[in-house]
Amino acid sequence: MKDLHDEIHDNVTRALQEDIGSGDLTASLIPSESTLSAVVISRENAVLCGVQWFEACFLELASRTIITWFANDGDFVQSGQKLCEIQGGSRDLLTAERSALNFLQTLSAVATQTKRFVDAIVGTKAVIVDTRKTLPGLRLAQKYAVTCSGGVNHRLGLYDGILIKENHIIAAGSIQSALNKAQAIAPPGTIMQIEVESLSELQEALAAGAIMVLLDNFTLSQLSEAVILAHQISGRQVILEASGNITLDNVRQVAETGIDRISIGGLTKNIQAIDLSMRFKKLE
Repeated sequence: MKDLHDEIHDNVTRALQEDIGSGDLTASLIPSESTLSAVVISRENAVLCGVQWFEACFLELASRTIITWFANDGDFVQSGQKLCEIQGGSRDLLTAERSALNFLQTLSAVATQTKRFVDAIVGTKAVIVDTRKTLPGLRLAQKYAVTCSGGVNHRLGLYDGILIKENHIIAAGSIQSALNKAQAIAPPGTIMQIEVESLSELQEALAAGAIMVLLDNFTLSQLSEAVILAHQISGRQVILEASGNITLDNVRQVAETGIDRISIGGLTKNIQAIDLSMRFKKLE
């Protein structure tokens, strides 16, 4: 897995290249010696996330840019709150503005959405878990944002965990066969999970030795039965995860069934950028 520092550098380098290309034509209208100051204001209540990506956009263009923060990743910020102040060359600040705000708005959106779900199940044993349904090229960034609000990362990709789904089971021939093959190839310590779509499939998975099971689109009553079955049949600690059609309206009920994990693709997929504003002022 890539180091987060390296990932930030790669994310920012690609974003700036995508935006600037052969050069910022509009910024060239500004005298090269001109300087500006700016403040970033939140236009809505949110959880802040993406500080390092935001900073890197400016520092990549001009290392002498000065950024002073009044909030940190994971902090709850209110509408109208000043998040940071920036001072630097006018051209550099204007060129980096859009890319920097894109990162801060997007990652704050993920952190804010995650916080809503985490708060909704407080007091239960369940945790909120993300998925691989991330924006292309921003997986580590979005998964970092999930953790800033108390969410939990599932596998980062296809390389660090095994999730046996319906098509894998069909190809392998049976739940037992799929689990046997997975156990034979999995490196030590690899996360190994199997997805089931009914209580009968859950029974089969438990009998085959599954220790982590994804319950796909189970009803609330089925989830409650699944928790009971896991305790009755397995005789060992089995981690049960609920997934599918889970919203803020029903996530509390899902958690109260006694489930261990609740995975929600919408944490990273169905997000609306947080409304942030950057205001500039010319330095004398």
